[in-house]
Amino acid sequence: MTKSELILRLAERNPHLYQRDVERIVTTIFDEISKALARGDRVELRGFGAFSVKRRAPRIGRNPRTGAAVRVAEKYVPFFKTGKELRERLNVA
Repeated sequence: MTKSELILRLAERNPHLYQRDVERIVTTIFDEISKALARGDRVELRGFGAFSVKRRAPRIGRNPRTGAAVRVAEKYVPFFKTGKELRERLNVA
């Protein structure tokens, strides 16, 4: 599902809201999650999952084309861990 599909579905389920308001709400939520992660905070949505940031240490990698050693700098990457309710909904037989 894309962001625009999410906005459309939420607007359909909430006919009392204008689509532009739903779009503003979704954008604000995503922006706040991004800002929190940029600060190094953890974002937990109960029943859905938790977003956090993990540090990747610097390392020596390989250029797949030439095989030469390449230095890969330290970096931070977003990480998502599913919540118990979401896992259970996905694994219903």
